[in-house]
Amino acid sequence: MSEAARDPSPGASPALAAAASEEKKGKEPEREKLPPIVSAGAAAGLDRGSKSQISTFSSFVSTVTQKKEAAENRSSPAHLALPNIRNVRDLPPICLDVRQKQRMSMDALPSEVKVPALPEPTLPSQPKSVKDFEEDLEKAESTGNWKTVHAFYITTFDSFPELNAAFKKDATASFNTIEDSGVNADLVNAVFDALLNTPQDIQKSVLKGIINSLLREWKGPRTKDDLRAYFILLQNPQFNITSTYVIYAHLLRQIATLVEADHHFLVHWLKKLSQKKFKQLVERLLQFVSLRLFPAKPEEFPPLTKCSWWIPSASKVLALLNTANNLIHPPLIPYTDFYNSTLDHIDLMEEYHTWQSFGNSHRFSFCQYPFVISIAAKKIIIQRDSEQQMISIARQSLVDKVSRRQRPDMNMLFLNMKVRRTHLVSDSLDELTRKRADLKKKLKVTFVGEAGLDMGGLTKEWFLLLIRQIFHPDYGMFTYHKDSNCHWFSSFKCDNYSEFRLVGILMGLAVYNSITLDIRFPPCCYKKLLSPPIVPSDQNTPVGICGVTIDDLCQIMPELAHGLKELLSYEGNVEEDFYSTFQVFQEEFGIIKSYNLKPGGDKIPVTNQNRREYVQLYTDFLLNKSIYKQFAAFYCGFHSVCASNALMLLRPEEVEILVCGSPELDMHALQRSTQYDGYAKTDPTIRYFWDVVLGFPLDLQKKLLHFTTGSDRVPVGGMADLNFKISKNETSTNWLPVAHTCFNQLCLPPYKSKKDLKQKLIIGISNSEGFGLE
Repeated sequence: MSEAARDPSPGASPALAAAASEEKKGKEPEREKLPPIVSAGAAAGLDRGSKSQISTFSSFVSTVTQKKEAAENRSSPAHLALPNIRNVRDLPPICLDVRQKQRMSMDALPSEVKVPALPEPTLPSQPKSVKDFEEDLEKAESTGNWKTVHAFYITTFDSFPELNAAFKKDATASFNTIEDSGVNADLVNAVFDALLNTPQDIQKSVLKGIINSLLREWKGPRTKDDLRAYFILLQNPQFNITSTYVIYAHLLRQIATLVEADHHFLVHWLKKLSQKKFKQLVERLLQFVSLRLFPAKPEEFPPLTKCSWWIPSASKVLALLNTANNLIHPPLIPYTDFYNSTLDHIDLMEEYHTWQSFGNSHRFSFCQYPFVISIAAKKIIIQRDSEQQMISIARQSLVDKVSRRQRPDMNMLFLNMKVRRTHLVSDSLDELTRKRADLKKKLKVTFVGEAGLDMGGLTKEWFLLLIRQIFHPDYGMFTYHKDSNCHWFSSFKCDNYSEFRLVGILMGLAVYNSITLDIRFPPCCYKKLLSPPIVPSDQNTPVGICGVTIDDLCQIMPELAHGLKELLSYEGNVEEDFYSTFQVFQEEFGIIKSYNLKPGGDKIPVTNQNRREYVQLYTDFLLNKSIYKQFAAFYCGFHSVCASNALMLLRPEEVEILVCGSPELDMHALQRSTQYDGYAKTDPTIRYFWDVVLGFPLDLQKKLLHFTTGSDRVPVGGMADLNFKISKNETSTNWLPVAHTCFNQLCLPPYKSKKDLKQKLIIGISNSEGFGLE
């Protein structure tokens, strides 16, 4: 905690200074004050919330002073006094450098983190069950007498000890483990669900109690009761309302600046929340960041320069929630629920360059928390970073040419590929090897002996043909697994792995040139591709090795994974019934070869005690060790094109979407963005077409997309990025539709009826293979 966060501002109001002085003379000399909480301004009214609206935060503040004596009678340990906004000091921004900490899991810490244990305070005795609370609430609603409910809220939220007394499952137990927060979740939910429907004075009392609690500042580590109080207060639905944001910001700052061991506990407690509550926390924080960036009423908040710590604090707490979400399989919410679409409208490249330039310093950038940046925004960052690299390399080529007094040639600004269709793979490999220095230039393809300029169509055709040939089973580089509908690297040993490098380069060029590829790799492949996300400077450092589990194996070889799970759950004698050792066998070109999973593995039997080790070693062998040279070549090829710090912003799932597109189809969006040539969108044939397509089941819609574009997936930018076109084919209506995949174009004869169009379209999309219908 910085000094600015601990000491009252020198210019603080006399009331705050007096309260701070009195605090130091009292029974708790170790406590100090937070920086004063800032008024949100007179116009900061509540725009959402309860049936009876709460007054503005500033007017609420004035009531605190008026009720000072009442607070003293309840032995409130702190009195609220709000100084002028000019006296607030900023907390130094919290900056995790994503280059070092982004992929570290808090689960890596020991299960019991050793920190100096503070004595747990004696808690006030205030037992109340959910039933008791609901009975009090029902009585108050029916009679209009809220005195009992009001007293409960006032006492409960008066201090951290009172919060624990009310919500702790057992006031006498310490609950000092990460597995159990000790909080009565049902009571917390009942109290907070009812809060926004209570009278205004009750809601104001809760906010006052939270302020009093936050005004106390402890030195050193917090007790677990303090962590429980933070955990409970985070769930307060009042913080959905903008006029409470000043209080919310101070709560977030205190949580953000806890020590790592305390964060460890909070993370494990947060992952135990229900999906609904967890999602509400995430949405509340995302809204807080969005409205701080783009306030609907700027006068509601202090100037951004005076509260620059708001967004870093919220981002840090979001990071705790993201870590908690990643610890659960399957996660509580999809990783896309952490995306903040508001960030699509800020200067992302400025954020990226700030992160690049100041990485480890205290300069905040959203790139330090990449999980909040949407895949569309990340694509923009990667594309612009790629463009800048392309321009830089092209400029250097031009300068070199001029310095040698040679005539500049426009072709030097591009990666020019000249290939023969009959020798596609070998020519492509030779060209890419020879022009290794030009890989980051704009790609242009020419087929030898064919006229035509590459305006994008030839480039896409080159990708389609090359991928189709390389992934053909007869080529032997990849094995297709029907059960999982994906390809995996062949483990066959060979003398030259350059063709695997070629596939990596192709994937890199596709990302670099915004081309969507029809490739079916399992998610594990993209996890390996980011291990590590930046190529190590030491060439002896292993690459493409990542932690794998039986779930990863299940995505590739589900039958084998099922057999291994059966082994793990087998209740009999594994050694006698399976008679296996730590040795595996693979067929290579008709020859059976054996491999030990560990030294002397052929002599070590698999038993009930060591079967988990056997399964882990077998999985690691299949997904890492047996294909290491193949994947290392593939990894180096990809990163030879895409070497950029921007890759560190991506999750493996996001790399897959950039390479292959998204599987989520929106045919209505495709209809809105479709262009027409020879047709108008009101023509009968076009109306028939969309009636048929929108009524297709998902599998036929995917076949249509694959038929017309070469892939059944959608680019990151959505259907609009396909530039889909329907052209009129002036031929007999007995003909089937024709597609030009290089241009995402469908040529449609003017069918006279919907029935005829549907029949011909289904035949065309269901029986096409390759370029047979072009």
